[in-house]
Amino acid sequence: MSAIEVENLHKDYLDKARGVVHAVDGVSFRCEYGEIVGLLGPNGAGKTTTLRVLATVLAPTSGSATVAGYSIDNQSLEVRKRLGFLTGSTGLYGRLTPLETFRFFGRLHEVPDKVIENRVQELVAFFEMDSFKNSHCDKLSTGQKQRVNLARTLLHDPEVIILDEPTAGLDIISSKSIIEFIRKSRNDGKCILFSTHYMTEAEILCDRIAIIHNGRILAFDTLSGLKAKTTTESLVDVFFHLVGQNEIAAN
Repeated sequence: MSAIEVENLHKDYLDKARGVVHAVDGVSFRCEYGEIVGLLGPNGAGKTTTLRVLATVLAPTSGSATVAGYSIDNQSLEVRKRLGFLTGSTGLYGRLTPLETFRFFGRLHEVPDKVIENRVQELVAFFEMDSFKNSHCDKLSTGQKQRVNLARTLLHDPEVIILDEPTAGLDIISSKSIIEFIRKSRNDGKCILFSTHYMTEAEILCDRIAIIHNGRILAFDTLSGLKAKTTTESLVDVFFHLVGQNEIAAN
């Protein structure tokens, strides 16, 4: 059983100016445990919408998907129990401290108190949050808030992790801790699916990369496989080759 299985997934919106918008247009792919998969594409490509549908935040228009063996349509609660989801729009309660935030969300996930405390200690140490763990969240920097958000996402020790542009807007130090976490999670046998528009990030992290544009996956393979298929020498060249071909075909 794959960690994530997506079959012909569609998500449409009705826009007054443009009519029906196909934000996700027939997407199919699979992700395995012990694997990092990147969704690489420009803004508006359909990355965030795809991830939100998989996280059961949005309902699909059609198609199907399972996460950890459970359907996103009729087993959404089971999906959420096994999923850690981080999106850029995730906020923090400004008047709570990181420690209070972790304990609150741990209880929401029905994690036993003793387990919560052990997890909190592990996550505070791993993300180097000891210096600000008792500060109110509205006093934290952008990088500190992102580390708190990510740690909160992981309190229930999910087997599948979906991250929507987790390093966007972060400095090098904050980005480094998140990249280290993603690698550690893969080594622990978890499945990590994350979106990015940073080519370097995709190159250094991903076991496989899906190039997404206009709601469609143009190619899905290892970096070496993508280079071979497009007869190019870099991920940048791969991306522009595939996107260029797609735009020509659309016209």
